[in-house]
Amino acid sequence: MASGNMFSLWRAVFVMSFMCSWYCYMGASGKATFYTPPYVPSACYGNDPKQFPAGNLFAVASDAFWDNGGVCGNHYQTTCIGPANNGDASPCRGRPIVVKIVDYCPSGCVGTIDLSQDAFADIADPDAGIVHINYERV
Repeated sequence: MASGNMFSLWRAVFVMSFMCSWYCYMGASGKATFYTPPYVPSACYGNDPKQFPAGNLFAVASDAFWDNGGVCGNHYQTTCIGPANNGDASPCRGRPIVVKIVDYCPSGCVGTIDLSQDAFADIADPDAGIVHINYERV
């Protein structure tokens, strides 16, 4: 292969690798809501009280990424990025949290992720009720 073609090939590989790493870092976006106790039984762990991590930082997955229960136990870094309604114009707290998926939110969920009340309060003002988020598996 001529050296010019080899350079072009390597340049294409580099650009594609850079774009993939940038895209993968971004994760996904959606909406987050919250739900209140009782939190059991859950679709992932039934009535097992050990399913809930410290600080009650857990969540429910919607059809957007439920994967027939394949996400049970996975952890997602979740960051509030802005309001999703006409309420508070600045509901976000400005810090990400990591939540564990413990349940399934059936079709018709308002949010992509339905956070525990404590988890939602860590990333946004609960009075907002719903916020735009970025989330990625960690």
